[in-house]
Amino acid sequence: MPAKSKKQQMAAGAALAAKRGKRSKKSLKGPSRSMASSMSEGELRKMAKTKRKGKPTRSRKKKR
Repeated sequence: MPAKSKKQQMAAGAALAAKRGKRSKKSLKGPSRSMASSMSEGELRKMAKTKRKGKPTRSRKKKR
């Protein structure tokens, strides 16, 4: 599944680096830490390789 925002794409990249051992898992914070434990390497790769052009910095919550 592609990332919906730049922040989500960057968090997936950090989690992927931790999964591959290029970054320590202790250095992860917030969403990237939960992504590293709950998603497979393939899912993280798909989310991290999403193009950033045209994506919002953050995805907004929908109002009811």
